[in-house]
Amino acid sequence: MAVTDPIGDLLTRIRNGQLRGMAKIKSPNSKLRIRILDVLQAEGFIRGYAEVEFKGSGRKELEIELKYHEGQPVIRELKRVSTPGRRVYASVTDLKPHRNGLGVAIVSTPQGVMTDTSAREKNVGGEVLCQVF
Repeated sequence: MAVTDPIGDLLTRIRNGQLRGMAKIKSPNSKLRIRILDVLQAEGFIRGYAEVEFKGSGRKELEIELKYHEGQPVIRELKRVSTPGRRVYASVTDLKPHRNGLGVAIVSTPQGVMTDTSAREKNVGGEVLCQVF
């Protein structure tokens, strides 16, 4: 079955895995998902991820290690902003700190996928993919 919104699918898998208290979840592999997971790992929202290859088929999957603090998920809110039906773009001046700087907005820019803070530092805008708190 084809997924029309791969980023939304990834975020939903993470959200559902944390609601169930799972240590690891699996997601289909793509470059954009890897870039988003790199940002989540650098910001400390997930422990890490690994690419797992299926034997025989050559297909790869991402195995994501979720992070918990005192039994509670580290990610309290995971919200998709830009969807395939409604793209949301923001210039540098429009990128405001999420939750007064406690949260992170993940932005896809011409220089790569990064947080809103690093996009403001590099003076570049782009598509706001999601918000994490």
